[in-house]
Amino acid sequence: METILQLKNVGYRVQENQILNGISLVVNSQEYLTITGPSGSGKSTLLRIIASLLTASEGEILFQGKNIANLDPIQYRRQVSYCFQQPMLFGKTVADNLDFPFQIRQTTPDIAKQKAALKVVGLPETYLTKRITELSGGEKQRVAMIRNIMYVPDVLLLDEVTVGLDEENKRIVNELIEHFHKDHHVTILSITHDAAELNQASRLLTITKGRLEEAK
Repeated sequence: METILQLKNVGYRVQENQILNGISLVVNSQEYLTITGPSGSGKSTLLRIIASLLTASEGEILFQGKNIANLDPIQYRRQVSYCFQQPMLFGKTVADNLDFPFQIRQTTPDIAKQKAALKVVGLPETYLTKRITELSGGEKQRVAMIRNIMYVPDVLLLDEVTVGLDEENKRIVNELIEHFHKDHHVTILSITHDAAELNQASRLLTITKGRLEEAK
């Protein structure tokens, strides 16, 4: 299997506080990797470094064999997409958010594609004009997810995207993730504390006190 991401002795510190230390990891293309560990152990920091939202203090990260420090960050983030724990929507309507992936590529928004994406996550096409202030927490997360995958990325980084959702919304979000993993062959790195999600993990990593403690 081809390696898509490789972390070599990655560390991260803020002043004297060492948050991550000596993280080395190989992620193969089309893998579904689940990350767990105590709160404050550095899991989210690691995902943000992989997403190039933070810069590692030590070590290097390779994407498809190339150091991400030498890649165009905009192009990289189109290929390696990060989903926040708390959905971050902008503008006034759902359409404002689903238009964004097209706008940054300087193309015309594909309304049919947007409506189809809403249908996949159980939302009616009329939601395109719905104001984001009228959405529930679960609906916001679903909109944020399909915004990130309006153009299918190579890697999807998920930072506890089901936390705080009810069981129905968890099911919908997890089915969407599984759809992109199996049908579109997207590589997934997902942080979770959810017992059901951990039990279904095909490969589980544990980070404790900034160190990769276990990989299986």
